[in-house]
Amino acid sequence: MAANIEASAPTPPPGRSARAAHRLRGLVLVGLALVVAVALLVFWLGLRLPPDTTPEGAYLRVAASLGRGDARVVFSYLEDDAQHAAYTVRDYRRRATDRVLESYPEPERGRLVASWATHAAAPDGADVWLDLATKNGWIGRLRRDLSAIAKVETEGDRATVETARGTRYALRRRTNGMWGLTMFTAALVGEAERAARDLEVVEASAADFHRGGRP
Repeated sequence: MAANIEASAPTPPPGRSARAAHRLRGLVLVGLALVVAVALLVFWLGLRLPPDTTPEGAYLRVAASLGRGDARVVFSYLEDDAQHAAYTVRDYRRRATDRVLESYPEPERGRLVASWATHAAAPDGADVWLDLATKNGWIGRLRRDLSAIAKVETEGDRATVETARGTRYALRRRTNGMWGLTMFTAALVGEAERAARDLEVVEASAADFHRGGRP
């Protein structure tokens, strides 16, 4: 019975498979053309961004970097105090780690070195920012809130970008003329202050260890 069914199955008319293959190639070419068109549009829009010496230019670059999945770039668009705080965290954690390695016994040595390792080994302040932004959910917060610019208010070295969703972003002009977000400054400065206090404790404890006592 199966053999009879197979034998009676209609065969495609000559040329149908060729036409199907031709249509498939056409669809592939159309898809590639659309990809190229989108890429060119993104490139064109990138060229037309306002300069980052304007509040809207800085804001749009933050949005673009998050759209590309490159949150590290956002560090360049934080105000000076925020950037300095990130570098301070790195420097204090590095100094504290070196002092612990020199003077502390185990198990305190291993515990403290491990807890500070990411920031102490950070090549750049941007790496400290990225770690804290990831752990504290700052990146997700930005991605949820960013939208088109509705208006920009500028007064001296301060500016506010209001989005179509009604979110307001405060920016401050940096010493290099670029503009930077201020929304993470307090948290970064607080982290730098904690790192400074930890270094003070480490220095005092290390001195006690060298005198043969316990902290």
